[in-house]
Amino acid sequence: MKFSLKYIILYSLTSSILFVSCKKDLLDVSPPDQLSTSVFWKTEADADLALTGLYNYLYASGGGYATSQYTVMAWDNFSDDSYGQYDYGGGTSALTSGLTPLSGGFVNSYYTNNYRAIAAINSFLANVDKVLTGDKLSVYKGEAYFLRAFNYFWLAQLYGNVPVVKADPFTLDYKKGLAKSERAEVLQFIESDLDSAIAALPNITYSSGHAVKGTAQGYKVRVLLFEKKYSEAAALAKQVIDDNNYSLNPNYASNFYKPDQNSSKEIMFSVKYQLPNIQHQDVALAVHLQRWKGELGTQDLINEYEAGDPRKTMTFFFAGDTKAQGWPFTGDLSVAMIGKDSWLNGYYTVKKWLTPSLTNPDYGALDDNDFVLLRLADVKLMYAEAQNEAGGADATVYQQVNEVRARPGVNMPSLPSGLSKEQMRDRIRHERRVEFAMEGLRYFDLRRWGIATQKLNGFVPNPLVPTIKTKYEDKYEFWPIPQTEIDRNAPVLVQNPGY
Repeated sequence: MKFSLKYIILYSLTSSILFVSCKKDLLDVSPPDQLSTSVFWKTEADADLALTGLYNYLYASGGGYATSQYTVMAWDNFSDDSYGQYDYGGGTSALTSGLTPLSGGFVNSYYTNNYRAIAAINSFLANVDKVLTGDKLSVYKGEAYFLRAFNYFWLAQLYGNVPVVKADPFTLDYKKGLAKSERAEVLQFIESDLDSAIAALPNITYSSGHAVKGTAQGYKVRVLLFEKKYSEAAALAKQVIDDNNYSLNPNYASNFYKPDQNSSKEIMFSVKYQLPNIQHQDVALAVHLQRWKGELGTQDLINEYEAGDPRKTMTFFFAGDTKAQGWPFTGDLSVAMIGKDSWLNGYYTVKKWLTPSLTNPDYGALDDNDFVLLRLADVKLMYAEAQNEAGGADATVYQQVNEVRARPGVNMPSLPSGLSKEQMRDRIRHERRVEFAMEGLRYFDLRRWGIATQKLNGFVPNPLVPTIKTKYEDKYEFWPIPQTEIDRNAPVLVQNPGY
């Protein structure tokens, strides 16, 4: 992050503001490095625009749809749930060739995009009190604290102990490199920002795209579970559940497409899209999922579903499916010839995230389904996991798991009584896998549980091609820091072990 990165950060800050403002006169203003003093922080409207700019980093692309930072289902290509024919996000290559400091896709883009977002957030926090006061200032800063914690948590999960930067980027000396902070410091900083967000944000249901108290609480539960602070995680998850601001959607599938998403009381945070101004890059999700085969379900995942679990057919298509079952194409309906171009036998087509009304989606088709990043079912199952680890399979653990299983339209039977702590742990892990299939959580669950190497090293994605197996090493618990960042910050920033 030496001198050259200053202009990358300032350019990204400037471009995010231009994106939301769409004001032509802003194209003829002072240079980017004078943005904070000569153009911005003059009126309350500037604070509104800047806050919207912070959320724009949720759409950070890193070079097109293929590496869109919040194409959430692409994360499943890093796991045993999915295979991507064209390596969207880099998961396919990560599980075949491994990870290196020169890897592209998410390995590079998440580090870059998260720090760009953090730089903009730090600038916002350093300046917003110039134009706001009172409750509005408190809430806006609360949203910024949440977003900073959100971005740092990605970095902590992926890269381990990373540099913690708190200062306004306009005040930093970019001729000096940035060294890593201690891992405990990174995680404590995330918790502190989330606490600040929880204290400031309104205790209302999430709907507008802006983080609310429950959003920050839910993410802190994730952080605490990641840190194995089980009692604290269970207590905070229970607060969210008891507040009753959220409820399980009686239509599981409608959490993932418009317009039904707009009224779902289960969604606690998402990346919002809205046609015609904010749309998925390049094409509709149906083209990405069906024609491009960006993510394909594995037989191993299909085998995980219990007999009669309707979430299986709500998440994937199967041979013989017609328009009545939501299949978007006319013509040949066999799984072997599904979609267009050459299909890969041994995999399953994703149905989740698909707008039911689309017919024969192709280039030019657009949609605006939101990417759901947190929902109440996750908080319930995180409570169950944390409470089970802290105190065993008590009645409250059963209650939360069974409520997820018994929602209308799913109606799966209750778990058998008398499960041991270890048996309940297996049941909760099963439930997370089928409940959140193609939502990008599986890879992080496996890593958090310490079983990623066991599950992913030597895994056969396609049983019809048993000679092809995936590769996963223990060192992947911490991804390599992109080599460009190591070079910019040499010699103070050192590479993670094993790379």
